[in-house]
Amino acid sequence: MAKIQDNYEVMYIIDPTKTEEETAALVEKFKALIEANGTLTEMEEMGKRKLAYLINDLSEGYYVLAKFTSAPEFPAELKRVLGITEGIMRSLVTVVEA
Repeated sequence: MAKIQDNYEVMYIIDPTKTEEETAALVEKFKALIEANGTLTEMEEMGKRKLAYLINDLSEGYYVLAKFTSAPEFPAELKRVLGITEGIMRSLVTVVEA
């Protein structure tokens, strides 16, 4: 029998050159997207942190971690939207085993 819902985590890094308003708008955009397609269980804005290596000649990034439950089809769509959104430097969506 197929699973109806699974637990997931998404971490994404926002370009640190974005203003506070632009950063807050991106965080809110993905929070709303997750809530529209699943249940957001935890959202943590980790703030600016040093990157392990340069990305687009930048040494810092604004990290955000969200934990959610959703249908198995949604994470692929979330990954697609993260990939085409300007200001998102990197993202990773993973399944969390219960």
